[in-house]
Amino acid sequence: MTVFEPQEGAGESDPFQRLWTPHRMAYIKGQEGVSDPADEDGCPFCSIPSMTDEDGLVVRRGEVTYVVLNLYPYNPGHLMVCPYRHVADYTDLDTAEVAEIAELTRQSMSAIRTASGAHGFNIGMNQGHVAGAGIAAHLHQHVVPRWGGDTNFMPVVGQTKVLPQLLRETRELLTNAWP
Repeated sequence: MTVFEPQEGAGESDPFQRLWTPHRMAYIKGQEGVSDPADEDGCPFCSIPSMTDEDGLVVRRGEVTYVVLNLYPYNPGHLMVCPYRHVADYTDLDTAEVAEIAELTRQSMSAIRTASGAHGFNIGMNQGHVAGAGIAAHLHQHVVPRWGGDTNFMPVVGQTKVLPQLLRETRELLTNAWP
């Protein structure tokens, strides 16, 4: 059994155990090996709009943004709202893009509720690699449906996510449920 001793000057005690991993600093500073297209060449969010809706898993197309299923969903129906324009930072969006991202996010929630009865949602953007963005060079907003009890031992202990439906089937359900 490990015994943790308080460290002087570290503030009030809390329930967290800290693991010191100084070897991770190389990743934090360098980001070596992270693949993220700096321009449109090779960017999946730039190539998806030229595909058919079925092949690109596009659920809805707007004037300046579109909605697509996440290839690596956290939960069934995990959508992303993306601008067509290759832009990385929220502050670089124009007024029309901001408005349409908001409207397509609202519509995404309605479609997911209609198709699957989601109890709630996680909605947000990861801005930059340090914030968890897998593709930081092209902004995208996540719309993740949640249900009571949707986190169980599989993802927590088994590091496995069980999805009850193929992405093409999910895309069809959401497209049909779109308001």
